[in-house]
Amino acid sequence: MSASSSQRPLYLAGQVRELDRRTIEAEDDGFALMRRAGEAAYETLCARWPGVRRLCVLCGGGNNGGDGYVVAALAAADGVAVELVALKPVAELAGNARRAAELAVEAGVLPVAWDDELTLDGELMVDAMLGTGAHGAPRAPYAAAIAEVNASGCPVMALDVPSGVDVDTGHVETEAVAATLTVTFIGDKLGLHTGAALDVVGDVICASLGVDPQSHGDITPVAWLQTREDLARALPPRKPSGHKGNYGHALVVAGAPGMGGAALMTSEMAARVGAGKVSLATDAAHVSASLTRFPEIMARGVRGAPDLATMIEAADTVAIGPGIGSGAWGQAALQSVLDAGKPCVVDADALNLLVREEHDRRHDDWVLTPHPGEAGRLLGMSTGEVERDRRDAVIALQRRWGGTIVLKGAGTLVYDGERLTLCPFGNPGMASGGMGDALTGIIAGLAGQLASLEEAARIGVLVHALAADAAALDAGERGLLATDLASYARTLVNPQPVSSHADHA
Repeated sequence: MSASSSQRPLYLAGQVRELDRRTIEAEDDGFALMRRAGEAAYETLCARWPGVRRLCVLCGGGNNGGDGYVVAALAAADGVAVELVALKPVAELAGNARRAAELAVEAGVLPVAWDDELTLDGELMVDAMLGTGAHGAPRAPYAAAIAEVNASGCPVMALDVPSGVDVDTGHVETEAVAATLTVTFIGDKLGLHTGAALDVVGDVICASLGVDPQSHGDITPVAWLQTREDLARALPPRKPSGHKGNYGHALVVAGAPGMGGAALMTSEMAARVGAGKVSLATDAAHVSASLTRFPEIMARGVRGAPDLATMIEAADTVAIGPGIGSGAWGQAALQSVLDAGKPCVVDADALNLLVREEHDRRHDDWVLTPHPGEAGRLLGMSTGEVERDRRDAVIALQRRWGGTIVLKGAGTLVYDGERLTLCPFGNPGMASGGMGDALTGIIAGLAGQLASLEEAARIGVLVHALAADAAALDAGERGLLATDLASYARTLVNPQPVSSHADHA
């Protein structure tokens, strides 16, 4: 599995624990690594909150708690008033965590045992309660402490992972610490960037502690985090001799009777991201509206499979699904596209038809773009089960259906059977009608310009999310419409040349 140099590797907790073990073995000093973690966290704290004078540090019983004790010791040595709360009695600590607690005591900080009646005192909270090994709902006394931290109204810095978050999946079983900033150590973790975790991780900073995970060739990243720089690498300036035949002919099959809006949005986005030609096969009632709004798009009313056949034959890539409905028109259209065997992007109603009609097809040359509800139907499970482990779900989808899968949602995942990519961009304003149609058009429009359908899916997801972020920055998230993305997407697919400095967003 490879990735462009601009992308950041993401790991599972077990992989990072192995890196931790190897580092300790090489240095023959586990406490030194713990001190480096505490020092990195405290340096980050001082940079983010330089004026803080009262700190509350909550420490659990493992190495994560040990990191917190080091932070407490450093803060006290700096003249900061520290309230140190021990969720596990110090007398019961062992190993490096015990040494770290002793370091805090030597710095003049006396741990206070957690009590449900305790009132936390500090301008800033440091969460060092539950580390990367924790799974499931937090138990007592941690559940009460998490609730108290969240009720404090204070900013929070979480060490490695906010307590209550499953760092491998991003799942939150009940309640998690709502962090303002998460400082994670050695390697960045997948679960900090997708699913419910995005509601609570805040800003994420990875402190390597002098460890280079990629120098360990047998520990392969489970995913790659996209960056803005990927656009410039994938979409260089066009050659002066280029013509429309060089950039692909995208056919959009969309818009059953009464659903013409989806057809127009999908077609416009395919054109705005630079497809050489865009054709639209839709119900005849929508053709005049298409010609009025987008005369550049070749719209044709189709009544059934015979009308569609010649249009599919002329196209390089087919986008099907938006607004095709579940009736005879949509069924015939989907069957025609699948029978033709052209590279295609399948979304919306077409995904539901795959399930309803019990298709047993598995294609290598298509992109499926389900949201979690559609993904659940494609896998025969609930939406909640999909969201509990999004990585597992996208892998299962690809194994079942083939091709490239785009699992939409918070921290969209793209998986082609070999490489898993995570998009860290996008915003809640995208929770509005037509956003999926826009993405389908973007991917189809890029397919004729990039090296593969898989790359079109990855770059399409990135363009879609960044366009939405740009639109939200200009006018806010509420009221953001799919049609707002068109002008921003056009700007994004004409990126500036790659600079010498990678943007790690």
